[in-house]
Amino acid sequence: MNARIYTLLALLAAVVVATVAPAASARHSPATHTPTLLAGGLGGGLGSTVGPGHSLYVTEPLAGRIARVDTETGAVTTFASGLPTQIAGVGLGGVMDVAFIGNTAYALVTLVGPDVGGGNTVGIYRVDGPHTFSVIADIGSWATAHPPSTDFFVPSGVQYAMERYRDGFLVTDGHHNRVLRIGLDGSISEFRAFGDIVPTGLAVRGNRVFMAEAGPIPHLPANGKIVSFGASGPVTEEAVGGPLMVDAELGRGNELYGLAQGHWSDTDPGTPADPNTGQLLVANRDGTLTPIAGGLDRPTSLELIGDDAYVTTLTGQVWKIADVPRGD
Repeated sequence: MNARIYTLLALLAAVVVATVAPAASARHSPATHTPTLLAGGLGGGLGSTVGPGHSLYVTEPLAGRIARVDTETGAVTTFASGLPTQIAGVGLGGVMDVAFIGNTAYALVTLVGPDVGGGNTVGIYRVDGPHTFSVIADIGSWATAHPPSTDFFVPSGVQYAMERYRDGFLVTDGHHNRVLRIGLDGSISEFRAFGDIVPTGLAVRGNRVFMAEAGPIPHLPANGKIVSFGASGPVTEEAVGGPLMVDAELGRGNELYGLAQGHWSDTDPGTPADPNTGQLLVANRDGTLTPIAGGLDRPTSLELIGDDAYVTTLTGQVWKIADVPRGD
């Protein structure tokens, strides 16, 4: 993934003028946990998941691959290759995320359809072998036929993250501002719709869904949130204060963690956060966020294995933060 991954996210958020009320920012206590580089050299880095063997599986959108990363040694092997790659000049897209049901992997692919000059299907691909895939859900065609109520300029949407949910998946669309429910039979429906908040990463526990919001530009900490919701009923604000929030994960004992890309200092819509300003944060009971680790270079996704956190960056690296603490 190249450094323009958040270019389109920023443009998506800039489609409307949004007014956001002040909210609690991240606590100013120092981030005392030092990240260590586990793996690098990937063909970009975006989505990740914990899969068979408790290994980390990371998407490489520039290369059209899914990599397997050994969380003990950092050894990288190719799990699957031959998926659609990013279209030159678009700046993001290709294989965005990966999830498993049992030992079967599924890949989320976006921004590769005819509406952006591509010739591939926007949707969920089942990994049938190291180089073979089957499209199980054509999200692009469905999204084009069922446009959102908010403004948009890419008919097929910009799907960002996927998470297993019951007998299928939930998928966020950062452009169409909604979460879709996808069945293994190819069925697609709108699970929840939102205003222009740019939904990004997901976590699921039981019937409850936790979702990160990047928020509108200028991506102030007051706009970066983690919310939770079910298929119906109110949306609950769980934590506020992450600058350009891109993921949310649940740890042991229902501890909630967030990943923020970092401080956004530019005035031009379409630029990423400042390098090396990303943060791993833990949510507190009062709805604030405490930094655990800082200095991350434009992180994109977060996984927790035991008490350790693993952060993927758009520069194609995986960082480990050991023994993450609980919130207050």
